[in-house]
Amino acid sequence: MDYDDQVKNRMKRIEGQVRGLLKAMDEGKDCRQVVNQMTAARNALDRTAALIVSRNLEECIREEKESGGNSEDHIKDAVNLLVKSR
Repeated sequence: MDYDDQVKNRMKRIEGQVRGLLKAMDEGKDCRQVVNQMTAARNALDRTAALIVSRNLEECIREEKESGGNSEDHIKDAVNLLVKSR
C-alpha cells in the first residue's frame, strides 16, 4: 500500500504532538494538560489508523470485485484490525 502525503502529514503532526508532550513533561506542566495532550495524540493516531485501514479495505474490495472473488474476509480482517488497535 502506498501512503500518500495526507497520511504522512498526519503522522508528522502526531510526532509534533508527542514532542510537545515530552516538552510539557520536562517543564513540569499540570497533569491535566499532559493527559489532555496524550488523549489528543491517541485520538489522532486512532483516526489515522482508521483512514489507513479504510483505504486499504477499499483497495482490496476493488481488487476482489475485479477478480470475481469474495470480499468478506477482507472486511472481517479490517474490522479485527481496528478492534485490535484499540
